[in-house]
Amino acid sequence: MTTATTTATAATEPESGGKLDPAVVKTALILIVGAMAVVFDTTIVSVALRTLSVKLDTSVSTIQWVSTGYLLALGIAVPLSTWGLQRFGGKRLWMFSLAVFLVGSVGASLAWNVGSLIGWRVVQGIGGGLMLPVMTTLIFQAAGGKALGRLVTYVALPALLGPILGPVIGGAILTHLSWRYMFWVNVPFCVIGMLLAWRYLKIDGEGTSGGGGSGGSQGAGAAAATAAMAKPKLDVFGLALLAPGTSAVLLGLANAGTGSGFGHANVIIPLVIGVVLLVAFVGYALRKSSPLVEIRLLAKRSVASSTSVLFFSGFSLYGAMLLMPLYYQEVRGATALSAGIMLVPQGVGTVLSRTVAGGVIDRFGARVIASTGFAVVALATIPFALAGPHTNEWQLAAWMVVRGFGLGAVTMPVMVAGYVGLTKQEIPHSSVLTRTAQQIGGSFGTAVLAVILQGGIAAHPTAPANAFHAAFWWSAGFSAVAVLLSLTLPGRAER
Repeated sequence: MTTATTTATAATEPESGGKLDPAVVKTALILIVGAMAVVFDTTIVSVALRTLSVKLDTSVSTIQWVSTGYLLALGIAVPLSTWGLQRFGGKRLWMFSLAVFLVGSVGASLAWNVGSLIGWRVVQGIGGGLMLPVMTTLIFQAAGGKALGRLVTYVALPALLGPILGPVIGGAILTHLSWRYMFWVNVPFCVIGMLLAWRYLKIDGEGTSGGGGSGGSQGAGAAAATAAMAKPKLDVFGLALLAPGTSAVLLGLANAGTGSGFGHANVIIPLVIGVVLLVAFVGYALRKSSPLVEIRLLAKRSVASSTSVLFFSGFSLYGAMLLMPLYYQEVRGATALSAGIMLVPQGVGTVLSRTVAGGVIDRFGARVIASTGFAVVALATIPFALAGPHTNEWQLAAWMVVRGFGLGAVTMPVMVAGYVGLTKQEIPHSSVLTRTAQQIGGSFGTAVLAVILQGGIAAHPTAPANAFHAAFWWSAGFSAVAVLLSLTLPGRAER
């Protein structure tokens, strides 16, 4: 039986009784330390755009490029992760991406104007775009398809902690310190993450047994020859289609979210160009034997269903990340720090879900857990669609805990579903597909809810609460639709 067949078989076996290998847990924790830099950076900057526009004396539309530029760089870097893993190995690529993110963070903290800040954010985006798919790929490859539900509780840890601590840290820095210190939060995570990876992360292929004597030498020679053959050339044409295609779609969606809707040239033109390039890449990848990203994986139900659910979950996850802090600031008059503190209960709920969801995923499968989680998110969003400026904040905090629990329950099983039944070689491609779908879906959801919110504010300029009511109703509705999509995910028997 070949290695690929063995891996595929292991990935489809029941996992409810599996235990995590301590070596896999160690690998996960090493990678998570570095990944925390990306998560904290994203959540901190999201609450700082208004302050940055004032401090750098620039318009909101210009300062928005601090986020948009980062997002576009992510779109370019994510597809490169599959080639980089094969060409340089997981350890080297991980340390390189951490170093790039570190350089971008220090540069952003020293930015002398808005243009330089946007430029350094692009550098950060390149590092972050490599880090996130590489992290999930290395962890799931190390697990060999065993106890995926328990394992994903480690993979999802940065995403769970970020919403708790990021807005609070960002609000505190903006209230008491210079905005430049926001980017220094990333530095210790990057430095410690690089040191841990250098010291403890295994080089690809390390630990294999080669026997003794001349047999060992022959085995080593064969391994070296195989490694040399396994280093592919970069699919330049595929990258020239996929990277700008993804970036153009993200640019169009970002313009829709910061402008007055989808009916403008700066939205329509990038979206059309991006869709044409992505369709061209799909046609090209289906004809090529070894494309940059293996689109044919979408023929597998597990990958296709998780990709579609992750795309649509962006409306519930990322769209609400836009609405929640704005609601507390615009409707209730909270400061940036106070708004960050108000979001803590949602993060607490996500952490609570982590304590129970891992084993439950292995027992019941992704379908039941994800559909239930989206239903909880939808129900817990409705109170905000009814809330006004003076609604009891403790009641809203309680609903935030419930909503966070639902969000945590959604994130983990959908992530697991994207790797069920895959070989080790297929895992990096699934990481890119699911990450890209989540990224575009998040941008799409944010843009749609931003347009709805802006339209409501324009219609009721003296009653912003009404605009937020409409946006929250739409968010709840998107979560309800996601419940139906979750029914396509693999069930327990299929695992």
